[in-house]
Amino acid sequence: MTLLSVKRYQLRAVQAEQQSLWDRFVSEHPQGHFLQSWAWGELKASAGWFPLRLALWDVESQEIVAAAQVLRRTAPRIPIELGYLAYIPKGPVLDWSQGDICRAFFMQLHQMLRKQGAVALRMEPGLEMGTAESEVFLNQLAVLRSEAILQAASVPSVQPLRTIMLDLTSDEKVLLAQMKEKWRYNVRLASRRGVTVREADSQADVQRWYQLLQTTGERDQFGIHSCEYYMRVWELFRPRNEVQLLLAEHDGQLLAGIFAGIFGCQALYLYGASSNEQRHLMPNYLLQWEAIRRARQQGALLYDFCGIPETDAETEAMAGVYRFKRGWGGRVVQFPGGYQQVYRPLLMNIANRFLSV
Repeated sequence: MTLLSVKRYQLRAVQAEQQSLWDRFVSEHPQGHFLQSWAWGELKASAGWFPLRLALWDVESQEIVAAAQVLRRTAPRIPIELGYLAYIPKGPVLDWSQGDICRAFFMQLHQMLRKQGAVALRMEPGLEMGTAESEVFLNQLAVLRSEAILQAASVPSVQPLRTIMLDLTSDEKVLLAQMKEKWRYNVRLASRRGVTVREADSQADVQRWYQLLQTTGERDQFGIHSCEYYMRVWELFRPRNEVQLLLAEHDGQLLAGIFAGIFGCQALYLYGASSNEQRHLMPNYLLQWEAIRRARQQGALLYDFCGIPETDAETEAMAGVYRFKRGWGGRVVQFPGGYQQVYRPLLMNIANRFLSV
């Protein structure tokens, strides 16, 4: 990397008044993701993280060329300047084919985080494995390692390693046709039996949905956040049209609900809940179909079902959820996983206890 290219790029923190600039860059970038949005950082700030938005600027063009929302967490009651774990979910947002940009970004990122007291940096790129882009990423990773710029080792990921992506560029007839026949039947069955879907429009709706989530968590044996957490999701993202809480009802009774997000050209199935009652009405099928339809109408090109088990084995804890997601006709996508660069090895045992999202 030449001295000229080092001077050309500068990594700087993005301030609150530049929020729209940040979201525009991330949402328009091919590697942008919902978890790199400004509002996601605000959500995690309410859950014990300290978001730091960093942008790499081309000083000649005065444009952002790379970015990363770094979530920082410390041990309880420890000031952040005394040591923290840094985490970049679904990022960084950069073009891995641009060698000079990658070098400038990571050189300055490491310098900044070390200076601030970071114990380690963990990142989880949102690239799809098996694609040309992922090959470029792996090649660039090898180059950066050979130049001692990025010495990150593979570690278990925080975000799911696999998901199902549904292509929304086809019309609704094609989307219906590519579903499994039983899924198509259940969508129509729910509609015929009087199930309706509407968007939540009050905090009371969120609270009612949360009661269903508690039921779902107990039934399917998974952990959930507090009601305040999901209320914060609704309050942060709904005014920006980046999240909808869709509710399936029958004769005024709430049967199921899902949080569906949209950022840039990608929609996401974030959180789902359903009642133990009236399951024969198949509300989850009509609800998911309505979320897919709305995402497509809002301009989304992909619908991410946001996580499936790491294998197809029926013994997996969430095998039933996987079968439900697989029936919509999408394709299985695998991500690279986590990478971690350690700055202060002796403190890593402590820091690892606090990487939870």
